[in-house]
Amino acid sequence: MSKDSKARHQKGKLLSFIPNGEYYFSKGIKAYHRRDFHKAKKYLMRAMQLESGEPMIVAQLAIIHSEMSEYQESNQLLHMILEELDEDMVECHYFLANNYAHLGLFKDAYQHANTYLDLDRDGEFTEDTEDLLDLLTLEAEDLDEELYEQDDLITKQEHARELLESGHFPKAVEILNSVIDEYPQYWSAYNNLALAYYYLGEVQKASDILEKVLEENPGNLHALCNKLVFAFYERDFRQVRLLKEALKKIKPLSIEHQFKLGATFALTGEYEAAFLWLRKLQKKGFEGDGPFYYWLSYSAYFTGREDLAKSAWKKAVEINPDKAGTEPWNDEKVTSSGFEDHYSSILKKLESDYMEERLFGLYLTSVSSRKSDVLDSDAIVQNEKFTALEKEYLSFVQTGQKLPALLQAGHETAELFYENFHPIGTVEAGLYLMWFTIFVELTSKHQNIKNQKAWAAAIEYVWHKLRNEKISQSKIAGKYGISASTMGKYVKSVNERLH
Repeated sequence: MSKDSKARHQKGKLLSFIPNGEYYFSKGIKAYHRRDFHKAKKYLMRAMQLESGEPMIVAQLAIIHSEMSEYQESNQLLHMILEELDEDMVECHYFLANNYAHLGLFKDAYQHANTYLDLDRDGEFTEDTEDLLDLLTLEAEDLDEELYEQDDLITKQEHARELLESGHFPKAVEILNSVIDEYPQYWSAYNNLALAYYYLGEVQKASDILEKVLEENPGNLHALCNKLVFAFYERDFRQVRLLKEALKKIKPLSIEHQFKLGATFALTGEYEAAFLWLRKLQKKGFEGDGPFYYWLSYSAYFTGREDLAKSAWKKAVEINPDKAGTEPWNDEKVTSSGFEDHYSSILKKLESDYMEERLFGLYLTSVSSRKSDVLDSDAIVQNEKFTALEKEYLSFVQTGQKLPALLQAGHETAELFYENFHPIGTVEAGLYLMWFTIFVELTSKHQNIKNQKAWAAAIEYVWHKLRNEKISQSKIAGKYGISASTMGKYVKSVNERLH
């Protein structure tokens, strides 16, 4: 070093270098061009930390994730750009289309490709996007049909979910099995099928389905959560403890999975863990449905956050008025009331496409504490689905006028159930629906119902058997005051009509 060196003249002054986001971005780009994606990813993640609001850095990191086949991570970044940083960076739609195509989600790929062309017809990636659309069309053979099939799948799944909620489990099983036949790797259908079998009392079959899902799709969160719920209700405390420990280690990214985890923890009494997930969603601005606010209120209340519990409960009741009276701080819990006092549940049944559900809805109305509200509702006043038989039953519910013999026998049989099975919860609903299903068939063939007690005893026996509950024919026959041999004949008749 010469005498005239600046360093000598500036003795004692240390020149520091603090790399910024641009520095790491530049190093990341150089590594990218060398195809050293691991280093490129490392540098760009550092650049993003230093300048988190710079969309160019985030976009380049998303491209590197794609190059490394980390398509989900790439998509999260691209959606973040469009939703939070720069909605005018339309090339993100092209990159999203490519990622979704690699994931086999052709519907999403198709939509983003077309969005890109709509927004930037003469853009840098126009030709590549048109080539991608050609490829997508070939891949799906007939894209319109593929999209229609996906919509049909969603419709079937939603219908099955509504059937589960209304307690019509056999029909839900039928639809879900048909979905699985068509889409053997549609795990959501398997999970709902497991729930349907569980509600029918076929616990082993439900558990076997969950095991199949977890074997073929390890770590499926919905299956793990359902397995915990089953273990909780079956009082398998060891399994409950193991599953809770496992689920507490899971940190899902998707809103759907976070909600499922939070609701499952709340349902099984793990309120602190439930509150963590549900409150996190609320802070992110998640606009949940009735169940979301219901479980948020419960988890908040039982972790000492009463003000938040009350504000969440207010929203839960605004969405589902039938939940009024079941507040977590109310001694009269939801378990003390049934479908007969749940206004919205009755309306759903009255508006069903299935006659047996509508008849069940009318019976529920007849014993409901909210009978006058239901009778004034559009589900009654503007219902165009009611048959002549149902209109006669409605007149009876409204005025108490005498029923024709067949309808009178049908109603009295349901009354026999109500003496022993009320309030009517999700499980008990299956018993009533089984009866009204048989009743619809009897009326369609103009068959008389001469022995209501025998029909009631036979229905109850078959219902217990379907739920794998051991009970003797003689015990149920004695309960209804008939002989075991008489009941046996009716059991045979019920089984014939159910299969």
